[in-house]
Amino acid sequence: MPVNAFKWKHFAGEIILLNVRWYLKYALSYKNLEEIMAERGIQVDHSTIMRWVHQYSPEIEKRIRRHLRPTNNSWRVDETYIKVKGKWKYFYRAVDSDGNTIDFMLSSKRNRKAAKRFFKKALNSSHNQIPLVITVDKNPAYIPAVNELKNDRILPQNVNLRQIKYLNNIIEQDYRSIKRIVNPMLGFQSFRSANKTLKGIEAMNMIKKRQVNNLNYSVLNEAKYINQLFGLVL
Repeated sequence: MPVNAFKWKHFAGEIILLNVRWYLKYALSYKNLEEIMAERGIQVDHSTIMRWVHQYSPEIEKRIRRHLRPTNNSWRVDETYIKVKGKWKYFYRAVDSDGNTIDFMLSSKRNRKAAKRFFKKALNSSHNQIPLVITVDKNPAYIPAVNELKNDRILPQNVNLRQIKYLNNIIEQDYRSIKRIVNPMLGFQSFRSANKTLKGIEAMNMIKKRQVNNLNYSVLNEAKYINQLFGLVL
């Protein structure tokens, strides 16, 4: 995305980011946002707002990465279901023992390759530590995936893999903040749009969980921070 992320847009960057941020934070439809903007004298079609969400959600997630606080070395990993074009896909997620988001990945498969790809993604994120322990559910794909990562010397041999369901309560509780936004959407129309939107939802969730360095969280500070990420000043 160019330095001027809003070049050739018919609306001010502040208006675009406001709509994107609200859609990713609250259980609002694109139609809801169209009506809310109309009440404020701003005429914007819901399909335009949808395009904004798809364009700027992954960019928000990308830009906050460099500002995230380090997570700890106790990982809790699980996956949940996301409906895409009428079919269930798998949303891998990991948090640390304090509930901070480590990483996430949408996948069409739930197998060893997908699990391994997710772990590699999480390990490549600069705000994450190499885990000392990884707690997972009973999905049998995790064991061979972790063993392969150890054999590839991507994970140390002393990393402890635990399959203890009750220890993953923290990530199951964390799902609620994501599902609260996703469920009213009644499914995504494509894998690509789902992936883009979920990145934005997770990014806003990380901000709300106070994972951003030097950000004294409040709604106003959040809005200011998002605008500053794109070179805008409120």
